[in-house]
Amino acid sequence: MTAGPTAATRPHNRKQLIVEAAGQVFSERGYHAASMEEIATAVGISAAALYRHFPNKYALFAGCAEVMVDRLVAALDETPEDAALADVLAALTRVTVAHRASGGLYRWEARYLERADRRLLRAKFEQVVARVAARVPAPAERLRAVAALGAIGSVTMHHTSIAQRRIEELLLASALRVAGTDPGSAAGSAGLVELPAPPVPRTRRAEILAAAVPLFARDGFANVTNGQIAQAVGLAPSAIYRHYPGKIDILVAACLQAAGLLAQAVDRSLYERSDPRSALMSLTAAYVAYSFEHNALNSVAEAEIRGLPADLRRPLILAQREYIAVWEQQLRSARPELDPRQARLLVHSDFGVVVEAGRALRWEDTPGHRDIVTALAAGALTV
Repeated sequence: MTAGPTAATRPHNRKQLIVEAAGQVFSERGYHAASMEEIATAVGISAAALYRHFPNKYALFAGCAEVMVDRLVAALDETPEDAALADVLAALTRVTVAHRASGGLYRWEARYLERADRRLLRAKFEQVVARVAARVPAPAERLRAVAALGAIGSVTMHHTSIAQRRIEELLLASALRVAGTDPGSAAGSAGLVELPAPPVPRTRRAEILAAAVPLFARDGFANVTNGQIAQAVGLAPSAIYRHYPGKIDILVAACLQAAGLLAQAVDRSLYERSDPRSALMSLTAAYVAYSFEHNALNSVAEAEIRGLPADLRRPLILAQREYIAVWEQQLRSARPELDPRQARLLVHSDFGVVVEAGRALRWEDTPGHRDIVTALAAGALTV
């Protein structure tokens, strides 16, 4: 007698597979642009099967946001209490690199979490920071710990492809340099930076853009209505359409403005600088200054670009690549042992330090804060 077809067996780790796939979709598309159907397809199951594990998209999103921090905490729990800083950071680096495709949610998308979930996530991440800070020398040990974690976490925000072992080595070395950087080593760097003047809203279109950016940064693009933007400018909601065809066009204008300001900052920071190390220091100081001075604009451009339609996103991605290429060229001139992809990885590490250190300082814009963050970010590059 011939046996009938073997019934399909459900993987024992189906929920883990769902969270991993969902984390990647949320990271690449953003919370609001991602759909349960898209996530189900990525897992290879039906939407109905997905809903058996998670009742709605928010529950799945909250689970994804929490699981990465849980992995970091678990990695530290497996590390001896008396482990050296290098061993602690190595454990965190391995976990982060292993889950880089789904690990970037906390950086930009966590603002969509409800308050209680956000508080829980913050408390767990604080456990990780405290374990690292306990091994970092004073002063500013907590800030240096956060910055080192920013260097490691940067790998979740880009797709530069290198062998996993090499990524771990480069990120660990970068994080250790950041943790060991003297926060005062870039004293006075803030005074050397001359950023382009902030654009002054001289037209109604510019006023709308200026009003929309802080709303997008605070609440997320998807949660802001044209009515809120119009109210901030003192217009009727219908009047917005005389200046922008839709809300998405306001977001594109914000991203283009951010790209333009960064391009101008590059030109100014590299003017009459022939030494690559001096050029890198100037680029870093300028990026730090830009991040503090245009924090809302930068946050919007970084967080929301992935949710734009492909045709609108393409020119912005090209502008980003051109900007990073300038850094890559200067870093390889200073460190010729690096190949292009390794240099790119470290440039993103520098950016990650700025984001996390700036957040830790609540983006309070003072010369002292700019100097400290510049020193930490330069440490990620070994400048």
